[in-house]
Amino acid sequence: MTLLALLFALVCERGLTHLMHLREWRWLDPWFDMVDTALGARRDTAVLLVAIVLVTLPVVPVALLSYWLGGRLIGLAQFGLAVVVLLLALGPRDLKDEVDDYVGALERSDAEEVARLGKELLESNVSAAQGAEAREAIEDAIFIQANNRMFGVVFWFAVAGVAGAWAFRVSDMLRRRAAFEAARRGVARGHHDLGSRLADVHGVLAWAPARLAALTYALAGSFEDAVGNWRTAVDRGAGAILDRAEDLLARVGKGSLQPSLATVPPQQIDVARARGAWRIVSRSLWIWVAVIAVLVLAGIID
Repeated sequence: MTLLALLFALVCERGLTHLMHLREWRWLDPWFDMVDTALGARRDTAVLLVAIVLVTLPVVPVALLSYWLGGRLIGLAQFGLAVVVLLLALGPRDLKDEVDDYVGALERSDAEEVARLGKELLESNVSAAQGAEAREAIEDAIFIQANNRMFGVVFWFAVAGVAGAWAFRVSDMLRRRAAFEAARRGVARGHHDLGSRLADVHGVLAWAPARLAALTYALAGSFEDAVGNWRTAVDRGAGAILDRAEDLLARVGKGSLQPSLATVPPQQIDVARARGAWRIVSRSLWIWVAVIAVLVLAGIID
C-alpha cells in the first residue's frame, strides 16, 4: 500500500496543481501566534514541551482515524486516507512550479516577482541590495525545501504511515510560521524561544531524511564533488540540529550540481542554478521511489 499510495499521490499532485492552495493550512498560524504571545519571554524547558505538544495535537486525530480504519473495506479506506494525507502533506506549495515561476521571472527581468518568489523559497525578505547574493542562495534553498516539502514527508510516511507524514508536515508548517513571523518583525530567531524550539522539533524529524536526501543528491549528480562537500559540512558541524541538516543539504546539493555549471555563461548562471537544482531534486525523488519499490518487494515495508 505504501508504494501505491505514494505513486498515486505524486501523480495526482501534478494533475491537481490548481487546487494546491488548499494545502496552505493557515489555521495553524493563529494557534502559533496565541501560544507564542502567552509564552512571552520564557526560554526554559517548558517551551520545548509546548513545542512538542503543538506539533503532536494535530497529529492525534489522523493517527486515531488511521488506526480505526485498519483493514476495513479490504484496505481501500486506509489507502484513500493515505492518498489524501499525502496530497495535503506534500508541499504546501509545488516546488517545481515555484522554480519554474522563479526562472520565468528571472528571464523576464521581473525584479518584484523574483523578490516575492525568493522570499517564499528562502523564508526571508529579499531586498534589491542583496539580490545577487539571494539569487545564489536560491540554489541552496531548492535543495533544502525539497527535504521540507517532499523527502521528509515520504520518509516518515514509509516509516510511520499517515501519522508520520502528517507529523512532519505540521512541524514544518509551524516552523515556517515562526520563521516568517520573525522576518516580518525584522528580528532574528531568539535562543530557546518557541520558534527556535519548533525548529528543533522539526530538525529532529528532518535529521534522517536530510541525510538520505543528501545521499541521493550525490547519486543523482557529481558524486565526487558532493561527497567532498559532505565532508566539509561534517567538519563544520555546529549550530542547531536543523541548521546542520540544512547546511548539509545545501552543500551536497551544490556539489552534485557544480560540474554542470562550469560552462554556463555568467548572464545565464542564475537560471542554470535554479533549473539544475530542480533537476537533481527530481532525479533524487525517483531514486527514492525506486528504493521504496525494492523495499516493498522485499517485504521490508508494507
